[in-house]
Amino acid sequence: MPAKRESKSAKKSRSPSAKAGEYVREEIEHVRKGEHGARSAKQIIAIGLSRARRAGVEVPPPPGKKAAKATKRKPNPTRSKATQEALEREGTSSGSHEALSRHARSSAKSRGPKSLSRAAAKAVRTKGAKGRHQAAVKAAKTRARRAASK
Repeated sequence: MPAKRESKSAKKSRSPSAKAGEYVREEIEHVRKGEHGARSAKQIIAIGLSRARRAGVEVPPPPGKKAAKATKRKPNPTRSKATQEALEREGTSSGSHEALSRHARSSAKSRGPKSLSRAAAKAVRTKGAKGRHQAAVKAAKTRARRAASK
């Protein structure tokens, strides 16, 4: 069963999105270890965000839905067990690096150029001098490799 309390790595994070990201990362690890599977990378992310919401992280509700009000109702054990068993029957390839990369690319395409540019600018800010240098070296190698193959 998923942990109700915040994980140690999520507690260290400052912003709600960083905390939610830790839950998603944990969920990816669960799929990779084979604790359960998932039908797609999108489902893994959804499970991680749902766990974050249950742990009290202020994550916005899914698109097109309202935020659920806190209830005192206990979860139905039969339904919980059925959900867990259904996930265990699913494959683990959706947690692979390739599948997650495919999902990231496809979701980035739907966001538009302005959003992509803003995300790239933020990545540059958070990377640091050493990270920027490594990225520049890698980019130069890639350009040289692609020029040689033409």
